[in-house]
Amino acid sequence: MRRRIGALALAVALLATLTSACARDPDHLTLRVLASPELADVEPLLDRLENDTGVELEMTYEATADLAGRQPPAAGKPSYDLAWLASDRSFQLRVQDSGGRLARPESTSVMRSPVVAGLTPETAAALRANTPGGRITWADLADAAADGRLRFGMADPRRSDTGRAALVGVATAAAGTGSALREQDVSCDRLRGFRSGQSLTAPSSRALLDTYPKDQDAADALIAHESELLALNAGGRLAHPLEIVHPDDGMVLSDFPLLLLDPAERTAYRKVTDWLLSADTQRELMRRTFRRPVNRDVEPSARLRVPVGNALSYPDRLSIVERLVDDYGDPAHPTGDQVVFLLDFSTSMRGDRIAALRAAFAGLSGADRTTTGKFARFHRGEILTVVRFGGRVLQERTVTVRGDGDLETLDRIVAGGGFDDATAVWSALDRGYRIAADAVRAAPERPVALVLMTDGENNAGLTYAEFLRRHERLGAAADAVPTFTVPFGEADPEALERAATATGGRLVDAGLSSLSDAFKEIRGCH
Repeated sequence: MRRRIGALALAVALLATLTSACARDPDHLTLRVLASPELADVEPLLDRLENDTGVELEMTYEATADLAGRQPPAAGKPSYDLAWLASDRSFQLRVQDSGGRLARPESTSVMRSPVVAGLTPETAAALRANTPGGRITWADLADAAADGRLRFGMADPRRSDTGRAALVGVATAAAGTGSALREQDVSCDRLRGFRSGQSLTAPSSRALLDTYPKDQDAADALIAHESELLALNAGGRLAHPLEIVHPDDGMVLSDFPLLLLDPAERTAYRKVTDWLLSADTQRELMRRTFRRPVNRDVEPSARLRVPVGNALSYPDRLSIVERLVDDYGDPAHPTGDQVVFLLDFSTSMRGDRIAALRAAFAGLSGADRTTTGKFARFHRGEILTVVRFGGRVLQERTVTVRGDGDLETLDRIVAGGGFDDATAVWSALDRGYRIAADAVRAAPERPVALVLMTDGENNAGLTYAEFLRRHERLGAAADAVPTFTVPFGEADPEALERAATATGGRLVDAGLSSLSDAFKEIRGCH
């Protein structure tokens, strides 16, 4: 009997407690939030948010670059009430591109942090020693990655807001226009050297930074938000703190926006954003997360007063971002393209023309210290074939780039050797396709391209029609390989354009710029 009475008393007490709680807090509300994993560091503040506003945020952390599949049509009910992202730029472009199918949500910037590089002290010192004034750029990082001096970790741009912002920043610096990327600025060869240095990746930068301390020899640098790198340094898990570098050619700035996905929750959303933007909360967010405040009444801490400098603009079209991400590919898979260079060594190339060719090749091997030269150079893991031809093949050599010695081998081929009196353009292209078809059959996953440079018309060997018949007999292996033709001097541009078009490539006129610029434009771009 006593046990039954006790149970009844407990039930009554619980009911009274619940009733009392409801009476005390009638406006309590739980909002479902889809959040970038990077924002897990705000979790300790959420109890205070709930106490102050009566709004509980139920956080689900998921690496998602643009909320694909998460935002319903304009009239639909969302799976989440709010989204809290590192950046909503890709998502807003997807909304813009939907033609009204998707609703544009209200968005409030909460904090800011630029995407930067954190380098080991030794790596930073080595790079600074070779840069004007010790100011390191994205181009310097790309150059060091291409020749094997830099291995870096970065979140997967296909899945991560942070990884995508980093990729946009590097690509914008590579374009060198000083403005947002345009379609014509996204060149698939510009980031191959940079990409070759990526040795670590993860679905999010939070996962990347959680993994790195366990194997610090796997990378010399991490590319992430300034805030994340400051937090990593402060965590005491590194043998030596990373030196945070704000690249001199600009950075993309993330603003960690809170998005209202369900308009029915606007009142609660406003309570939350007002609380987050208050001076006290902004100071606490800055202290806990190392992100810069958006409230101008809050003075940044000493470590956050480093100027952002040139804040790079995000592209204004979704297609540009998607093409950039597609070109970059899966960062977990190593790069390893193959390019076959067919170089005219007929006697007409003597003098200034062969000097220009040799200078162009030396530039691609690392001698060109311009910004575009650093981004467009030959890179580690690339397979390069050089075929010198006149009236016949004069010399042929293939190397896989592992270091400077391999590039020196190819430079010697271009710098030395004799000339021939005839010009067998189509025989040389036929030889190139046989090399390429063998490469495609051996490794179908590896992109292969041909670059044909000549200063004269065909006067020996195969005719163009004979070349086409031979090309057709090679079948699918040859169909997958484009030819980029570079007319020089007295070459027949119409004939070379026909060949490029027939093989899925294009003609690049070196006369409009220089042979060096033409090689930069097309090298490996396939």
